[in-house]
Amino acid sequence: MDDGERDKKSIGYSLLYAVAYLHALLPFSVLYLLSDILYFFIYYIIRYRRKLVRRNIKNSFSFETEKRIISIEKEFYHHLCDYFVETIKTLHISDEEMRKRMKFENPEMINRLTASGNSCILSLGHYCNWEWVTSIVNYLTPGIKQGLVYKELHSKAFDHLFVRLRSSFKAIPIEMRSVYRKLIESKNKGETVVVGLLSDQRPPKSTGHYWTRFMNQDTVVQTGMEKIAKLLGFSIVYLDITKVKRGHYIGKFYVITPDASNEPEYEIMERYMNKLEETIKKDPAYYLWSHNRWKFKKEPEEKLLSEVYEFES
Repeated sequence: MDDGERDKKSIGYSLLYAVAYLHALLPFSVLYLLSDILYFFIYYIIRYRRKLVRRNIKNSFSFETEKRIISIEKEFYHHLCDYFVETIKTLHISDEEMRKRMKFENPEMINRLTASGNSCILSLGHYCNWEWVTSIVNYLTPGIKQGLVYKELHSKAFDHLFVRLRSSFKAIPIEMRSVYRKLIESKNKGETVVVGLLSDQRPPKSTGHYWTRFMNQDTVVQTGMEKIAKLLGFSIVYLDITKVKRGHYIGKFYVITPDASNEPEYEIMERYMNKLEETIKKDPAYYLWSHNRWKFKKEPEEKLLSEVYEFES
């Protein structure tokens, strides 16, 4: 990258950050008014991914009426706009205010699991406001480091902005391609880490090899969390989030495994996917339905057997 391109990207980020920060200075009442206006444009004018969202909801709740499907869809878009303004607000919010809005019911569970110095993976899905989960650091035993695994965005300006947002509560953003190396380094240093991992991402087609039933559909599963935890002997907890009202959430932790090293293959991912499904079914509108989660379709068994036969022949 030459100096000219670097300067352009730096200017782009500076402008984006300035706009975001000015919005973050606004009170929640004004931000939610902006969210309502944004909802009208995204849902009715731009129609952002409406066909995809409708299909995902419909396939997941095939037993529901069309009226109920549309109701979930509209509520989802309302929440998506709230998520957007709430995330921007992270740039200018006090620890005290965040404690009132993002509460954790039983953080002592994580503190018990990490008391012996062992690290823990905090697994969650794209549900409610996952960006605010970084405030868990306010509830952890002093000295425990907090990491958050993320996928680099194509836009460098937006990527830098989200890295800054995710660092607001002293969390250390870890790009997903370097997560194993970073956790090995922490373990070798004797550090205790609680690392947040959104494990409902659709894996690349080239690496997707494990399928399960999730939300009434055959779903290919990202197994990186299980592999890392098994190799490093980490514990894994699942975070179930409930939206109490606009801008207020409560998180509750459930142990997936106190030690992943001896768990049967894919058992961890099954437990995680089952817990996530329970969370979604409780309040469907707060899941990220605009993500193309079910882009890949499972090959029919007949075709797979045929390919194996041809290969062996």
